[in-house]
Amino acid sequence: MTAHQREGVQSDLGRQWARVWSDLNLVPPAGLFEQLVAAYEEPQRHYHSWQHLRECLAHFEEVHDLANHPGEVAIALWFHDAIYDVHGKANEQRSADWAVAALASAKVPAASCERVRQLIMVTRHDAVPHDADQQLLVDIDLAILGASPQRFAEYEQQVRAEYSWVPGLLYNMKRKAVLNAFLRRKHIYSTPHFRQRYEAQARSNLGARA
Repeated sequence: MTAHQREGVQSDLGRQWARVWSDLNLVPPAGLFEQLVAAYEEPQRHYHSWQHLRECLAHFEEVHDLANHPGEVAIALWFHDAIYDVHGKANEQRSADWAVAALASAKVPAASCERVRQLIMVTRHDAVPHDADQQLLVDIDLAILGASPQRFAEYEQQVRAEYSWVPGLLYNMKRKAVLNAFLRRKHIYSTPHFRQRYEAQARSNLGARA
């Protein structure tokens, strides 16, 4: 990415960051935006980077009015991959802890902080969410599964790059198990918006890979 492109991305993210805090009716803590941008630039990230964050935020723009607490959903999207250690098993917990600490410092009410924590934790994808905002956020996070075949192939390459330290045979076995787990669900997407737009393509993408 050139310096000019990077500046454009940051400008775009900055506008969306401002809208998040407008939805929350609060002022963001100084320096927090820069800290998050730096986190998403970390060298171990190939998929869980600016690209993924921007794709998630673009999807959210389309469904903003479907959220019960749009500011909370948006801030959860910003933080859901804020911590990304490819060897770690507590990334979501650490990301949620960072989010809650940041929100608390901005005087966000405790109930709102807890909802954001739960929103981030459901991105572990170990259970189907039931709360409406959780369903919306998870569908946004999983929208990549229903992307065009070309983008899905790129996504698979990016995930593999993040786990380049895992031997090929083991990686393929575990990756297929993850993708098959989504295929076995009655529905990959919980909300009508995402199910109508991405369910069929997601099953096609997953079926070809799994």
